[in-house]
Amino acid sequence: MRNALIKIAPDYDVVVLGGGAGGMSAAVFAALEGARVLLVERTEYLGGTSAFSAATTWIPLTRHAKTVGADDSLEKVSGFLDRAVGNLSPKRMRDAFLAAGPGVVDTLEDRTDVHLRPRPFHPDYLYELEGATSIGRALEPEPFEASSLGEDLKLIRPPIPEFTILGGMMIDRDDIAHLMKIGKSLKSTTYSLRLIGRFYLSKMRYGRDSRLLMGNALIGRMLKTARKLGVTILTETETVAFASDTNGVTGITLRQKGFERQVAVRGGVVLASGGFARHPGMREEKLPHPVPQFSPSAPGHTGTLHELAFGIGAYHGETSKQPCFWAPVSCRRRQDGSMAVFPHFVFDRSKPGIISVGKDGRRFVNESTSYHLFVSAMYAANEGDSHIPTYLIADAEALKKYGMGMIRPGGADIKSYLADGYLTEGKTLDELAAKLDINAAGLKDSVARINAYAKTGVDKDFARGTTVYEKANGDPTHGPNPTLGALETAPYYAVRLLPGDIGSAVGLVADENARLLRRDSSVIGGLYACGNDLQSIMGGVYPGPGITIGPAIVFGAIAARHAARRASSAAREQAA
Repeated sequence: MRNALIKIAPDYDVVVLGGGAGGMSAAVFAALEGARVLLVERTEYLGGTSAFSAATTWIPLTRHAKTVGADDSLEKVSGFLDRAVGNLSPKRMRDAFLAAGPGVVDTLEDRTDVHLRPRPFHPDYLYELEGATSIGRALEPEPFEASSLGEDLKLIRPPIPEFTILGGMMIDRDDIAHLMKIGKSLKSTTYSLRLIGRFYLSKMRYGRDSRLLMGNALIGRMLKTARKLGVTILTETETVAFASDTNGVTGITLRQKGFERQVAVRGGVVLASGGFARHPGMREEKLPHPVPQFSPSAPGHTGTLHELAFGIGAYHGETSKQPCFWAPVSCRRRQDGSMAVFPHFVFDRSKPGIISVGKDGRRFVNESTSYHLFVSAMYAANEGDSHIPTYLIADAEALKKYGMGMIRPGGADIKSYLADGYLTEGKTLDELAAKLDINAAGLKDSVARINAYAKTGVDKDFARGTTVYEKANGDPTHGPNPTLGALETAPYYAVRLLPGDIGSAVGLVADENARLLRRDSSVIGGLYACGNDLQSIMGGVYPGPGITIGPAIVFGAIAARHAARRASSAAREQAA
């Protein structure tokens, strides 16, 4: 068996529990320090929710920032975070992140297969705050041809099917621009045909797409490096106990296919399991009600490691503005019976001709705000289930041009979406309201108001489309406001939106070295956390794109380096 526990060593310098971006970072950086590393993943795939994501990575002040002309500084970004987050998280943790981030990126670029690039335009979400910027802080992984991984390619969690085409072909924003011009541009047609041909060859050869993009590319690159550095990797393996003494954690007990084994740990254990959000009890306790039924995140973050950590004195933070990071989602049953949970990030809510309303038929939020703030507004407005669900409303022209949720732009056949209830159609607003069981007068008034605002470009109700971030998510060819358009062309359509959690903001409290703490501020030796297992340094606020993955990678590196050096120190003491 590839993962048989009998093949692992009896002891390691550093053990990492979880194979998402934070865990992979910890494994790589510990190995770079010369440590003997074991990475344990409880599911069958590596990558966690990071593999599902665009893998945007918010790490300010890197060498990439200068390549796109960013005028940034430690003073600017620190001030921006102070204004965005304030006392919702310790400033010392944000300072540690900002201090370490550029060096972490340098090491990845210079010593591993991980390569990042900046987008020429990628604004912070809270652009209205002083110190925000539109370039240089958000990075993304470069595409990765992963055929060199061989069988390891099958270890990477596949992307969400609804974010692929042709049964699994990954595409990014650059590909979309060409695919939309097939038959209209020779260059785009040639590009697209090569892309599609390569995908089918890859699928025949490897059973899946080997051209990895976004989150898959990040995890693929990290996996290739981990293998080169000799990291031992186990999947489908559960951690069931910690061993500890007066100095802290000294080992773990692993279970795989009913077989258990104890592993000694010299330097430390890094928790990188993705947080608590699939733990039924913690979910009920910490999330607002009604507790979200659906999440587009990966299935591994059960919170069981948090229970083990509680047993030796660790505790959850209590200052986060929100317990999770949010995105509105729509749901549809797939042909195989599984549930597709689609996160509505930016592709539809901010487009002209699309609004959102509650049961009263009225708008309640600036639709072009961030996905996190959108769901926060759903909960804030929800009284008697008045805004959960929320309804995304579009006219025929907007639906055809921009799509909505799982319905792609370009005039896709919508019959199946109507048949299964994912999409609701009304020949008039009254008919649509009746089918949705929402207030028709409120809906008609909302549409009349937005139609008037579309002419002036000024949303007098919610100031939609006023910041650089908001305008960026609209239609640049539409004016006077790229996010405001009239709903005038019947029939009218709706998609039902529910709150969805995309990652925990509440996590285990640690110090600047990612060492877990007890309530008396004493350190739990040999126990670290990163990613969503760590109390968010953003305090449940979402200041910009990639503010989960960026800190996950950086604190994974911080934890790994400290644990590896702790192992070296222990080895020297033992030798002496």
